[in-house]
Amino acid sequence: QLLLALPYDTPVPGYRNNTVNTMRLWSARAPNDFNLRDFNVGDYIQAVLDRNLAENISRVLYPNDNFFEGKELRLKQEYFVVAATLQDIIRRFKASKFGRTALNDTHPAMAIPELMRIFVDIEKLPWSKAWLLTTQTFAYTNHTVLPEALERWPVDLVEKLLPRHLQIIYEINQRHLDHIAALFPNDVERLRRMSLIEEGGTKRINMAHLCIVGSHAVNGVAKIHSEIVRTQVFKDFAELEPGKFQNKTNGITPRRWLLLCNPGLAELIAEKIGEDYVKDLSQLAKLHAFVDDDLFIREVSKVKQENKVKFALFLEKEYKVKINPSSMFDVHVKRIHEYKRQLMNCLHIITMYNRIRRDPAKLFVPRTVIIGGKAAPGYHMAKMIIKLINAVAHVVNSDPAVGSKLKVIFLENYRVSLAEKVIPATDLSEQISTAGTEASGTGNMKFMLNGALTIGTMDGANVEMAEEAGEENLFIFGMRVEDVAELDRRGYNAREYYEKLPELKQAVDQIQSGFFSPQQPELFKDVVNMLFHHDRFKVFADYEAYVKCQEKVSELYLDAKAWTRMAVRNIAASGKFSSDRTIKEYARDIWAVEPSDVRIPPPNEPRDGA
Repeated sequence: QLLLALPYDTPVPGYRNNTVNTMRLWSARAPNDFNLRDFNVGDYIQAVLDRNLAENISRVLYPNDNFFEGKELRLKQEYFVVAATLQDIIRRFKASKFGRTALNDTHPAMAIPELMRIFVDIEKLPWSKAWLLTTQTFAYTNHTVLPEALERWPVDLVEKLLPRHLQIIYEINQRHLDHIAALFPNDVERLRRMSLIEEGGTKRINMAHLCIVGSHAVNGVAKIHSEIVRTQVFKDFAELEPGKFQNKTNGITPRRWLLLCNPGLAELIAEKIGEDYVKDLSQLAKLHAFVDDDLFIREVSKVKQENKVKFALFLEKEYKVKINPSSMFDVHVKRIHEYKRQLMNCLHIITMYNRIRRDPAKLFVPRTVIIGGKAAPGYHMAKMIIKLINAVAHVVNSDPAVGSKLKVIFLENYRVSLAEKVIPATDLSEQISTAGTEASGTGNMKFMLNGALTIGTMDGANVEMAEEAGEENLFIFGMRVEDVAELDRRGYNAREYYEKLPELKQAVDQIQSGFFSPQQPELFKDVVNMLFHHDRFKVFADYEAYVKCQEKVSELYLDAKAWTRMAVRNIAASGKFSSDRTIKEYARDIWAVEPSDVRIPPPNEPRDGA
C-alpha cells in the first residue's frame, strides 16, 4: 500500500525566550496517481474507495487508556507515523548533524526495526554498526505496569503487514538470546522470560522487551514506578544491564497550571517572592517563610474562595444544582479506571449520606464531591462506574434530609479546558489508586501547586509529594506496595471486610438492592459481583482506612487557618514537580544535550551576521 504522509506543524512557543519549536503530526493521503490502473480499466468507483483506505489510517485515534487492543488499523497507524518520522529525521540529519530519539511508551517501538531496515537495506551498513547506531539513538520511557496495557502484537499480523520488519525482529531476538545463553548457560527459563517473542498459544512480539533491548536507556516516571520497573516488571533485563535503568519523575508546566489557570494565586506568590519562580519553580520554597504570616494566609484563602465561587456559578449554570461555595470541594478527576478506584470514593459518598440520615442533628462538615473523567468506549465496567456515581448523585442531591450538607456532581466531558476551571477551585484532591498501580499521575501535582490538600495512597508521585512536603502535610492512608503484595500472598477475600465493617456492608447492600436504581434493581449487579469476586484493586481492603482518613480531613477543614497553612506548605514544596526540571534531567541523563543560554533577540531587534 502506497501512502503519502502530509506533515502538519503546530508551533510550540517557549516562555519569553524567543524560541518556537514545532510539533509535527502526519496525515495519511493517497498519492494522486493512486490506483490509476483501476481507474483506466473503468473501475472508477473502486479507485475512489481505495483512496479512503489510505486516508483512513490517520482518521481516528484509538481511545483506550491503559489497555492494549491488537487491531490491524492501530498497527498500521503506529508504523505510518514511525516511517514518516524516521524518513524526516534522516533527511534532516543528512542536511545537518543531530541525533537521539525518545520512545514515549511502546507505541513507536516499530521505529527500532524500521531504523535497522533503513541502515541495513537502504544505507548498506553492516549489522553491528547499524545496531550500535540504533541503540544509541533510542531511549524508552515506560508509562504503565498494568499487564493488560503492554503491547503484544501477534506475529501473524506483523508478518502480514510488515514481513521485513518481522525478519529484523527475529534477527535482533536471535542475537539477544545468544548473548544471554552465553552469560547464563542452560537457563532455558530465563531465555523464555527474556525473549522478544512469546511462545504458547498465539505467538506474540513483546514490544516492551524490544524497546529495552533496542534502547540505551530505560526509565519510569516516578521513583516508586521506576523501582517496580527495575525490580519486578523487567527484573531480568535490569540484572543484565543495571546501568540502563533510570528514573525521571514527571512534571507539569507552571505556565498553564498556575499562571494561566490561577492568575490570582500566581500574582499573590509574585508579590511575595518575585516573578522568577515562573521559570524556576524551586523558588516556591521561599514561601515557607510566610506560613505564619496571617495576612498572606488570609489572602491565599480569599483567592481560593473566589475560585470556588466562580466554579460554583459555572456548576449551577451547567448542572442546575445549588452549590454551597463554603462547603469543602472534594475533587476526583481523572480517566475512569478500576485501578484509580472511583468506586472507593463512591462508597465513601454513600457512607457520608447514611451518616447524615442516621443523625441529622450531628455536626457535619459540608462537602461538594466532584467526580469527573471519561471511560474508554469498550470498557463496560468503567461505564457502569459512571452510571453508579450519577445514580448516587441523584438520590443524594434530591434528599431534603441532606440539604446543602452533601452534594455530588459528575463532571461530564472532562478535558484540559475543564481541568483549568476545577483545579484552582479544589480544596481536597483525591489520589487513591491501589499502591503500585499508578505510574506517576500528574493531576496530583496540578492540585498541589494550586493549593489543594491531597488525600492519597503511597503510589506514583504521591510518594515524592509526601517526601517534599512532609507526610504530615498530606492525608496518606492505606496499604503500601509491600502490604498489597502480602495480601496477594495471603489471598484477598473481599467478603471478610464486608462482614467486618457495618458501614461498608450497608453501602454495598444499598447498591445491590437497587436503593440507587429503584427502576432497575439489578442495574449494578456486575459492579457488586466484581467487588466481591474479582476486584484486582482491593477496594474493600482500603475502605476503612480511607473513611477514617476522610474524618481527619473534615476535622482539619473546620480550622480554616490551619487548613490554609497546610496548603501553603504544599505549594512551597511543589517546586520539584515542574516539567522544566523533568526535561532538564532527560536532556542531561538520557539525550546528552546541553542547555543553551544564548540569548535569542526578539524579531524586532536586528540580528548580527551569525
